[in-house]
Amino acid sequence: LPLLPSSSLPLHQQQSHPVDVTNRTSPHYIIAIVIAITMKLLSIVTALVAAGSAAAFAPSNMAARTSVSTSMAASEELYIDEDRRFLMNLILVGSAAVTVGAIGIPYIAFFVPPGSGSGAGGSPAKDALGNDIFAQAYLESKSANDRSLAQGLKGDATYLIVKEDKTLETYGLNAVCTHLGCVVPWSGANNKFMCPCHGSQYAPNGAVVRGPAPLPLALAHCDTAEDGKIIFSPWTEPDFRTGEKGWWN
Repeated sequence: LPLLPSSSLPLHQQQSHPVDVTNRTSPHYIIAIVIAITMKLLSIVTALVAAGSAAAFAPSNMAARTSVSTSMAASEELYIDEDRRFLMNLILVGSAAVTVGAIGIPYIAFFVPPGSGSGAGGSPAKDALGNDIFAQAYLESKSANDRSLAQGLKGDATYLIVKEDKTLETYGLNAVCTHLGCVVPWSGANNKFMCPCHGSQYAPNGAVVRGPAPLPLALAHCDTAEDGKIIFSPWTEPDFRTGEKGWWN
């Protein structure tokens, strides 16, 4: 230890003398012992803290964890609730079917032409305003050999044909040209249907007279219902003009 000046004398009179640390009753000896013990305790505490930190960040025993997890999984697999599994599958399939149906049914229905409720797949003939056409009033307003357009099956323009005896022909003619889909007008002066687009011509019964149209006009049955309405219905029989199956079927 260094020499400590005595504070009881003036500075110029102070004498330097060594501190006796061999005397166990000396205060300096006691202070030194306390400091040494304190440092020792601090070093022990520091070592313990360091060991605890290392243990906290050390990897766990993965093998033990894996063994425990495998044992738990094996014990769980021993029991399978089939009723619950069936119920969950049923809910899944049902929800998927409802979703697909909600999307698909309106989409498919969009492409189905509206029916008229006349039975046997028939549709009432309608005029340009969408009103049903009644046979008696229609025939009274038309002359013999008249061919006028009405709204037919699937909304297609269809010719109603008035015969020489002022009765309605049993078939109607789809007015759509079989070449490129134009609506073919009737020419009374020439007694035939004449397409102004590309020159196709059809006979009064819709048979091809001149190309480039490759096929005759489509047929539809034309009948009078009990309430007097004119009804169009699909023509499924062979085409009487060609003797073959109708190309529209």
